[in-house]
Amino acid sequence: MVLTVTLNPLLEKKLYFHSINSKNRAYKEEYLAGGKGINVSRQLNLLGIQNHALTFLGGANGKRLRSIIESENISFSIVSSKSETREAVLIFDEENQKLQTFFGINSEISDNEINQFLDKLEKSIVNSSIVVFSGSVPNKECSIIIEKGIELCHKHDKISILDTYGDNLNNLLKLGPTVVHNNLNELKSSLSINLNNEENIVELLKQLYDYGIKLAFLTSGEKDIYAAKSDFHYKISTPKINEKDSTGSGDAFVSGIIYGLENSLVFSDFVKLAAALGAENAQSWETCRVSLKNAQDLLEQVKIFEIGKKIKLIDDSPTI
Repeated sequence: MVLTVTLNPLLEKKLYFHSINSKNRAYKEEYLAGGKGINVSRQLNLLGIQNHALTFLGGANGKRLRSIIESENISFSIVSSKSETREAVLIFDEENQKLQTFFGINSEISDNEINQFLDKLEKSIVNSSIVVFSGSVPNKECSIIIEKGIELCHKHDKISILDTYGDNLNNLLKLGPTVVHNNLNELKSSLSINLNNEENIVELLKQLYDYGIKLAFLTSGEKDIYAAKSDFHYKISTPKINEKDSTGSGDAFVSGIIYGLENSLVFSDFVKLAAALGAENAQSWETCRVSLKNAQDLLEQVKIFEIGKKIKLIDDSPTI
């Protein structure tokens, strides 16, 4: 089973407008469940991968978010917070086919709530094969959950996947999670490094391998993906698509990596699937609701190129 960990869940209120003017009246509104780990769980459900989501929920927003998650048939458990779960307002402009997102204030998670979460986390890790730490932290104190979580995965011999950003990212990378996914722009701002050329990106991949990270994936929207399996490096071209909204494409990509690991696929096969899932997600206004068939229709457009040290792409050795 896969465990997704979302420390900063999001209640999304989406308002639909025929057009945006000085005065505007929505013709439709809906509430949606957000947060990167919850997105991953939703996508894994569609891929037929058993998973369980662990998150914080609090206040009226938390109650509403809980109801939405239940309605999506996502298996989950929570630690209650006194602080209100954060929210966002999404504005859809039908005339211009444009979506804007306005994020609210993060929750404040107490030390006691953090300790409760850590207790649940260890019990959940023991019963999981893969643990995914996704998204931002609501406050800096919550970083300890990801730190301890990676250490617990090492202790219990579980695969850990890190997909987060922020001031503490460098320390988290040094803990050597099994797999890392990051957006290049988030990496540049989190690590204060220059990643404007391929040479710098490859140097970063080498550094991640030195930290003990076995698989690394660096994405940047519709641009090429850079990846590493141990000390072998690759550049992956992504499908040409008509992008609508890229929100959640990184989460769909991570879901593809998980699908490959859970089904013991070879590296080249699951990287192509992950890239196709991310691209197909960007062609939709919905987040992480990509069918396996639609992703498979894009597989032929995904190309993998070796950079530097060579290895056969049909390598059938264990990925992890």
